[in-house]
Amino acid sequence: MRRLKKLIRNIRVILLIVFILLAVIAIHPNPWAKGLAIRNVAKNSSASIAGIQSPTPTTPPMSRERILMINNRPINSLKDYYDFVNNLDVNRTFTIKTTKSIYKLRALPEYKITYLNETELRNITRQVYNETTNKTINITETVETQKFEKELIGVADIGLSLYPAPKTNIRKGLDLSGGSRVVLTPKEKVSQQDLDFIIENIKQRLNVFGLTDITVRPASDLQGHNFIIVEIAGATKEEVKDLLARQGKFEAKIGDTTVFRGGKDITYVCRSPDCSGIDPRVGCAQITSGEWSCRFRFSISLSPEAAQRQAEATKDLEVVVEEEQNYLSESLLLYLDDELVDELRIGAELKGNPVTEISISGGGVGPTQQAAMIDALKNMKRLQTILITGSLPVKLEIVKTDNISPVLGEEFIKNAMLIGVIAILAVALTVFIRYRRLVISIPMIITMTSEAIIILGIAALIGWNIDLAAIAGIIIAIGTGVDDQIVIADETLTGERARYASWKDKLKKAFFIIMAAYLTTLVAMLPLWFAGAGLLKGFALTTILGISIGVFVTRPAFAAIIEIFTQD
Repeated sequence: MRRLKKLIRNIRVILLIVFILLAVIAIHPNPWAKGLAIRNVAKNSSASIAGIQSPTPTTPPMSRERILMINNRPINSLKDYYDFVNNLDVNRTFTIKTTKSIYKLRALPEYKITYLNETELRNITRQVYNETTNKTINITETVETQKFEKELIGVADIGLSLYPAPKTNIRKGLDLSGGSRVVLTPKEKVSQQDLDFIIENIKQRLNVFGLTDITVRPASDLQGHNFIIVEIAGATKEEVKDLLARQGKFEAKIGDTTVFRGGKDITYVCRSPDCSGIDPRVGCAQITSGEWSCRFRFSISLSPEAAQRQAEATKDLEVVVEEEQNYLSESLLLYLDDELVDELRIGAELKGNPVTEISISGGGVGPTQQAAMIDALKNMKRLQTILITGSLPVKLEIVKTDNISPVLGEEFIKNAMLIGVIAILAVALTVFIRYRRLVISIPMIITMTSEAIIILGIAALIGWNIDLAAIAGIIIAIGTGVDDQIVIADETLTGERARYASWKDKLKKAFFIIMAAYLTTLVAMLPLWFAGAGLLKGFALTTILGISIGVFVTRPAFAAIIEIFTQD
């Protein structure tokens, strides 16, 4: 009892206990957490209309909104959720109870859109920002659009991407949660300002393209090369590789004059079936190679400045007659990444006329008509995205891609936990066989466990993702900690008493060895912080955190415990 009182009054032990408590608070473990956490809410879906919002990337896992009930029925698994939504009827209303609120949703209908080789007049309403009044106003126009038919095929997805409720605030990296990673590098040297712009542009492109649960971050290597790492959690997105790598520089030229570019020159891009899709005037046709070719068309709105440039570029052009139609002598040339992708004839009525509404077209090919239509619509979506977001300052090159299955990630976690427990028990058994004293082996187990808890607590606090590299770093840190604890035990128990008569001298020698090993490991980890395009940063960070926590917190506490319980 006397030794126990002395132990809990020791400042080094008190410091260890404080760190452990703060780490547990940061981790916020709750093994009884129920429901499904919201990963993402699709735009214009039933959930989005009802007011449910996607969590921000910085939201701690335990603070994410969770679905608890649907129509007062508990939702504890993805099976419960899909059993309900798969049996919804069109326009049926239902309520979703979450950890933050109760929402009323309506099951929206889903239609199959079939484009016809006909056109018709439709009223199109769009929002336009008025710089004079600083307000957004609705403008309704009657335009000629491709005619289409809508066939009801069921209930649209309500727009929620969910995953089992997290039990802690520990963020799982891509290796553990599943998803895809794309590593890009600029093809030429860029400034920090350009690099920041590229990252923001990529984020906007992915959001426009329909992806939201993403992480885009910069990285560099020891040679000073810049990289951009894009991680998309929860699913494989092969189709975004081309979107990310291309510079996306879109230009429309008349002769040598650029009349507008993608980005700020484009005030509106139509993406609805009313004014975008397969071009009804051209449709699809079989080409000489036996493949099919389809044309797409969609309308855009230009800024007044771009419209004026178009008027200036056309005012001196001649009018020519072709196939009983009046055209201007020059065509509108569309360039994507400096390659000519289309050439549009300009109607004579546009001569010198600053028109803000124009039509963009392009094509797609495939072995069948259906495949050609899918390729054309995919190309249209990509072009629409680039027109909205603008071009990147430089071209990007894909360096590496990784795809991880969520199921495989779960297996990684189970195996890592199992190996960790086995390693701790094996070390404890070895130490007990060596010293034959529980007062040595039990404090070692406590110290190893404490180090792991504190490392995970700091990671949860700063929002660092734990991936396989980080787990390897934790194992390395704990392994070096065991070495240091053995040094402390040997110096205090088996030191030459004639030379080291006091505990102070014994611990001083032990900690001299420990500090030398600490500094050596620290210097070795610093280059890994930048090596491998930043992919080894998790390993370096957790190793540095682990050995620092060990040297300044856990190992002094271990030395105090050994000193108190082994004194005669």
